[in-house]
Amino acid sequence: MTAAQCLAQERIWFDKPRYDEAERQFYERMNGPTQPKQVMTTAAVFTACVLILLSKPCLSSQDTGANSILQDIARARENIQKSLAGSGGGSAADYGELAARMKDLELENQSLHKVVQDLRSALSKVESRVSALEKRTTAPTVNGTTPAVPQKAPPTPAKQEEEEDEDDIDLFGSDAEEDEEAERLKEQRLQEYAARKAKKPALIAKSSILLDVKPWDDETDMAKLEECVRSVQVDGLLWGASKLVPVGYGIKKLQINCVVEDDKVGTDFLEEEITKFEDYVQSMDVAAFNKI
Repeated sequence: MTAAQCLAQERIWFDKPRYDEAERQFYERMNGPTQPKQVMTTAAVFTACVLILLSKPCLSSQDTGANSILQDIARARENIQKSLAGSGGGSAADYGELAARMKDLELENQSLHKVVQDLRSALSKVESRVSALEKRTTAPTVNGTTPAVPQKAPPTPAKQEEEEDEDDIDLFGSDAEEDEEAERLKEQRLQEYAARKAKKPALIAKSSILLDVKPWDDETDMAKLEECVRSVQVDGLLWGASKLVPVGYGIKKLQINCVVEDDKVGTDFLEEEITKFEDYVQSMDVAAFNKI
């Protein structure tokens, strides 16, 4: 057996570097590098196929066959076609999307330029109006002419003497003198306030009271009963209108109004004084009490 036959029977992969290089180039074209993709030419595709076929290890006739070679070729062609289709379609889609976005940006830029121009024109109008108003306020005119500035009359001799006396006043006196003056003014103002408060009349709290005076029976003389009630006279008590209100069974009660000063007359005092007339008065109640 010769050396060539011995080497032919050995399963040694002499062309592995070439196979690795061809596989690397194939996957780079299929996956797409970061740089712009390039379409593979027919010669490049044919070269890759040949390198793939040549890079297979030399196997014996028993382990390899035509079916495996044909399958490898078909698989390589399918992968290459997919890579070509993917590279072409992706680049066209990316280009179309980029062009659309650039167009949108141009339209937006134009609209922004228009808005800025409108704002500038509006700002210039506002500035012109403000400047015109400032001129009117600073220089008012009457019938197209500015008003004359009133001239001060020359000071009289008496005023001149007063101004000279004021000039002689020491404006930088001591703090002690200022404190004494402030205390004197404060005391004077307190005295004036106390005098005004003493002259002001004090408010008198008054109340309006409606009394119900009940007799013993229907035979009680109601005129005499009212006369007895009105006979209660004290300082701060003023009697008002009265009327007879039916209670029942022919009995009527006396309802009388009075105004009292709260500090001088109270309801307890009125009840005590009115119930003293035992011959006519059975009881007394307060029907209504209102502050005036």
